[in-house]
Amino acid sequence: MGRAEERRARQRGGRRAAPRGGRSSGATGRSGIRRLFTWKKIVGTFFGLCLLGMGAFIVLYMVIDIPEGNAEAELQGNVYKYSDGSVMARRGYNRDIVDLARIPKDVQRTFVAAENKSFYKDSGVDIKGTTRGLLNTLSGKGAQGGSTITQQYVKNYYLTQEQTVSRKMKELVISLKLDREKSKDYILAGYINTSYYGRGAYGIQAAAQAYYHVDAEKLTVEQGAYLAALLQAPSQYDWAAASENGKKLVQERWNYVLDNMVEQEWLSGSDRQGMEFPVPKEPKASPGLEGQRGYLVEAANNALKQQLVAQGAAEDMEQAKALVDLGGYTITLNIDKKKQAALEKAVKTRLTGKLDPDKREVDADIQAGGVSVDPKTGAVVAMYGGVDYVKHFTNNATREDYQPASTFKPVILAAAVDQAAETQDGVPITADTIYDGTSKRPVKDGDREVGFAPPNEDDVDYGDITVQEAMNKSVNSVFAQMGIDVGMPEVVKVAGELGMETEGMEAVPAQTLGSMGASPLEMAGVYATLANHGKKVAPAMVKSAEHNDRTIEFPEPVGEQVISREAADTVTSVLTGVVDDGTARKSVRENPLRDGQQVAGKTGTSDNNKSAWFTGYTPELVTSVGLFGEDDKPPHKQVPMYEAGGVDYRVNGGGFPAEIWAAYTFGVMDEVSKFDLDTKQGSGVKPTRTPSATQSPSETPSEEPTTQEPTTEAPTTETSAPPTSEPPTGTPTSEAPTKTPSSSPTFGIPGDPDKPGDPDDPQFGADQ
Repeated sequence: MGRAEERRARQRGGRRAAPRGGRSSGATGRSGIRRLFTWKKIVGTFFGLCLLGMGAFIVLYMVIDIPEGNAEAELQGNVYKYSDGSVMARRGYNRDIVDLARIPKDVQRTFVAAENKSFYKDSGVDIKGTTRGLLNTLSGKGAQGGSTITQQYVKNYYLTQEQTVSRKMKELVISLKLDREKSKDYILAGYINTSYYGRGAYGIQAAAQAYYHVDAEKLTVEQGAYLAALLQAPSQYDWAAASENGKKLVQERWNYVLDNMVEQEWLSGSDRQGMEFPVPKEPKASPGLEGQRGYLVEAANNALKQQLVAQGAAEDMEQAKALVDLGGYTITLNIDKKKQAALEKAVKTRLTGKLDPDKREVDADIQAGGVSVDPKTGAVVAMYGGVDYVKHFTNNATREDYQPASTFKPVILAAAVDQAAETQDGVPITADTIYDGTSKRPVKDGDREVGFAPPNEDDVDYGDITVQEAMNKSVNSVFAQMGIDVGMPEVVKVAGELGMETEGMEAVPAQTLGSMGASPLEMAGVYATLANHGKKVAPAMVKSAEHNDRTIEFPEPVGEQVISREAADTVTSVLTGVVDDGTARKSVRENPLRDGQQVAGKTGTSDNNKSAWFTGYTPELVTSVGLFGEDDKPPHKQVPMYEAGGVDYRVNGGGFPAEIWAAYTFGVMDEVSKFDLDTKQGSGVKPTRTPSATQSPSETPSEEPTTQEPTTEAPTTETSAPPTSEPPTGTPTSEAPTKTPSSSPTFGIPGDPDKPGDPDDPQFGADQ
């Protein structure tokens, strides 16, 4: 076919058959490929993809905002410290976020030198590193380094650790935005506070404690370089667990960090040459809540929660609890490590070491609690809450469900002297005032009997007796009448001013026997106010509390004058007689460790021997020790403590509690001291007049009143051997009572049985 025919065929829509032969076909194929992949198309496609990528990135930049921080990355724990700053316990997430200003500048730079030398100059992203990371993710090779500090912080705080393209793109966008909106210091602080360093430590503060047992602000450059090196491989580089190769690698990494600092002129070459690798300390278990620590942590938390409510940071205790549980607090307690150990040892050697539940079932029911307070500062320097927090969760030092017994009697005398109260006969109440100590003598308000006639222990009739002697022997009938003479509303008022919880406390005569509930912490505060010459002392568990860069302010533990100095000092003077001539003389006065130390104190043993107390003090230290009978089986009811620890009959305040007190107090004394008292009356002052002829004392007094089983939670009773101005001879002056308790109810107010024996025996007589 000629050309004309081909043209006509095309015009007619026809088509000539393609000529046979490979040449013609090959030519056509190569022409098609060239038409498909021309350089113009390739360049155009490349620029199109670039424009598409740029457009997509612009859209992503506009759509993706900086999200809320990852809640888990903000989780912190609480750190509890002794008064000397050493760590007592940690609770919750092991992270303590610290402000960057608290971290030495050179230590900050170690992290920059390790991870991102251009950190202070870049825009927050490393394009090459991010691209490499994306390609590795797409190819299935996993994660690879190259991210900036900003990107790593974004991953830790705003995103997750998953390796996906979408996460990488979000990381890139958020990093760019974050670098524009936040300072470099903000980003660096976030990075070093959220990173994981191994040993369960999140953030630099926890890491500093875990590896070098110091706070972050005390880190050296060498130590900082090690922690910065750790971030690359925390488990592999932990010196305590690393293989020989791991140790080699981490030292190389450490050198790399320091060399980079020299390169950046953050460290001089001469300083660098003198640096040695700082071998981390051996790991130690994070202190938990075993033993006494749990009680101390619980008490500190309660104090912190109360203060958060008081400051308005929380609406109620539940909200305050939620804030504390979120963590981030560094709480320094007033607990003195030495005194705390001494109190624990005293309880063990004087009480728990003598208990044998296999031999005596009652020994399983004995609980001890104690609190020691510095009366000049109000600091709680030691606390014993029970045998072990993880075994007995109730804090015996702060529980308020047991009667303080006759440890309440000094409050009555304080009210009497402070208010210049008088007896029914118009005689001012002083230490030398004469009262009728007849057992079960009806208490009178003028000519009217008030329906209250408490027995003295063992139903002893003391007859005419001075207030001083009545305090020494803990004569119930005297203080019951004194409460009416002062006015029970006034007694309750003064009790509240001294530090007792008086809400719901009825102003009735039975309260004179200490029938209300109270805790060792509460009673320690009352006696600390007396020791501080009448200035209110509110025992303080917490020395300071900080949350990140915020400090929680606590009120001053020592407050205003709540009773006159003369009233407080008079009570102190009278209470020295209890130690020297009364119910605490065996355990305290004759203790070989006393070394002439002046001591004031009061014993107490509640009805049916459910509690026994000794609260005493020196000018420098006030300590209240209580023993409580609590059934070790649910529902843990209050039970008697008779014959516990191998005593013949009753567990008295002058026994185990006073022994614990003496072993602790005399063991931690720095020097012997004397009270500086402003009073014209007290144990050293002789009576101003003798008993009247119309009131004759009992010819053969025994020691203490007797009780019957109460129908309600009963008031307290107590007594002791007769005091003398000379040391006791060990021979009782009275006929010994029978061991079998009598049961003579008087107006429904029970007394308490006692055992016979040597009045110098600390277990002789109840409520001593």
